[in-house]
Amino acid sequence: GGLRGATVIDALDTLYIMELEEEFQEAKKWVEKSFDLNVNGEASLFEVNIRYIGGLLAAYYLTGEEVFKSKALELGEKLLPAFNTPTGIPRGGSLLSPCSGMSWSWGWASAGSSILAEFGTLHLEFLHLSELSGNPVPVSLSLSQVMNIRRVLNRVEKPQGLYPNFLSPVTGSWVQHHVSIGGLGDSFYEYLIKSWLMSDKKDSEAKKMYDDALEAIEKHLVKKSAGGLTYIAEWRGGILDHKMGHLACFSGGMIALGAEHAREDRRQRHMELAAEITSTCHESYARSDTRLGPEAFRFDAGSEAMATRLSERYYILRPEVVESYMYLWRLTHDPKYRHWGWEVVQALEKHCRVEAGFSGIRDVYSPTPTHDNMQQSFFLAETLKYLYLLFCEDDVLSLEDWVFNTEAHPLPINHTDFKA
Repeated sequence: GGLRGATVIDALDTLYIMELEEEFQEAKKWVEKSFDLNVNGEASLFEVNIRYIGGLLAAYYLTGEEVFKSKALELGEKLLPAFNTPTGIPRGGSLLSPCSGMSWSWGWASAGSSILAEFGTLHLEFLHLSELSGNPVPVSLSLSQVMNIRRVLNRVEKPQGLYPNFLSPVTGSWVQHHVSIGGLGDSFYEYLIKSWLMSDKKDSEAKKMYDDALEAIEKHLVKKSAGGLTYIAEWRGGILDHKMGHLACFSGGMIALGAEHAREDRRQRHMELAAEITSTCHESYARSDTRLGPEAFRFDAGSEAMATRLSERYYILRPEVVESYMYLWRLTHDPKYRHWGWEVVQALEKHCRVEAGFSGIRDVYSPTPTHDNMQQSFFLAETLKYLYLLFCEDDVLSLEDWVFNTEAHPLPINHTDFKA
């Protein structure tokens, strides 16, 4: 989709970590010879950043191969037109045509607004681009543009301390009051705590923004079902929608990661919250016939942790649940997380493996589901990597030395003594 080669670039670091040397060399050769940034293609700012730039940066830090660094820097420069707005907030779902440097917006982004998860998910990659470039003007300029996003967000009033999903890049005001920790919002929160970790705990602004956001989420969105399951609801102008998307299941891992470094009075509470949310997401898998989770699940009309709408019963090889298993395993070493991960491996083998790879399925509640004939690139970047790391020793991509971007591409923490 869009620029070519998403699967190849998304898989680079996974191939390297798994020591699949032959396949890695084949992928590297493709990047050198065939990944042409001057061919017209269209992709969103968000996708180019997390998938292509993140994948290339991770491959560079793992291997030291200059080709990955130079392609990442070239792409970074091509993203700059998206920031040309009155506020400096990149346009919603900005589509980029790298050949022409043109940028425009998705038609569906609410009234031409920008999406929180998209403009809030740039910091990790741009910090590294700036460092690697030796600060020529274009890339260091883009880092200051990314930092400007925080200034805009700190100025604007937040309803109940919450961040709505849509912001006008023209006025810098919220467009509608829909708050979600799942799609449209998710990785904004993740990048706050991870920016702080990646800075070796020096980026105090990011940490404060994360702590304040999590406090508002705890106060207004965290709920417990009649059956005792903890979940994070969505918020629409003050009215709660009692559903969680599969995308929101990353939050168990995020909250656990933050809890490790929280104040004493919050640490245990946040670890318990992380474990409870991860357990709820496991329930969404355990309550389906395939033992794979639906795209969204609800807590209403007597239903708990199950999709109640036909349109939400599909599974497209998403990684968020196993991502939380990996973090919770690394931080607690409770063996249940490996058991749960192994259940996913078995379900993927049984229901999703096809002749040419793995396919999403249309209905997780059908004992004989039909395939959607699509292997998303994040399956190789994230789902398989997190499962692999769940069963590795802790020093394979140690959380002391690496931060994963939202596409699971590892970027080094800025220790003075760290050598990638």
